[in-house]
Amino acid sequence: MRKIFIGADSAGFLLKEEVKKYLTEKGYDLTDCGTDSEASCHYPIFASAVSENVQKDLDGSFGILICGTGIGMSMCANKYNGIRAAVCGDTYSAKMTRQHNDANVLCMGARVIGSCLALDIVDAFLSNEYQGGRHAIRVGMMTDIENKQK
Repeated sequence: MRKIFIGADSAGFLLKEEVKKYLTEKGYDLTDCGTDSEASCHYPIFASAVSENVQKDLDGSFGILICGTGIGMSMCANKYNGIRAAVCGDTYSAKMTRQHNDANVLCMGARVIGSCLALDIVDAFLSNEYQGGRHAIRVGMMTDIENKQK
C-alpha cells in the first residue's frame, strides 16, 4: 500500500478532514501536509508540500489535494517534475487517469463535489493501477516535455 500525502487550502479543509478520516480507517499510511483550519491561506503552499513529498518517492506514494475547484492545486502540483496531477470530479476520470496517465496526485474541488462522491473518487483513484503498454509511450512523451524544461 502506497503512502499518501494529503493537503488542502481553507476551501478544501473540511473535505480533507473527511477524506483523512476515511483513509485512516481503511489503514492507509497518511501524512497531512496542512492546512489545519478554515482560515484563509494560499493553496500553493499545500500543493508544494504534497508534491515535494510525492516527488521524493514517485513509485511509493500518492498525493491528494483539495481546494475549491481542484484546479489551482493541480496547476501548482504539475509544476513539479515527476508529478502528474489530475482534477477529478467523477469516478471514471479517477480510474482512467491512474490506468492511462499514471497520475500520482489526485485533485478535487470541495465546492464542486460532495463528500460521498469524493470518497468514491478517492477509492477509484487508489484502487486502480497504471496499465503501461501503449500508454507508456504517451507518459514517456510527457516526461520528455518535462525534461526539456529543466
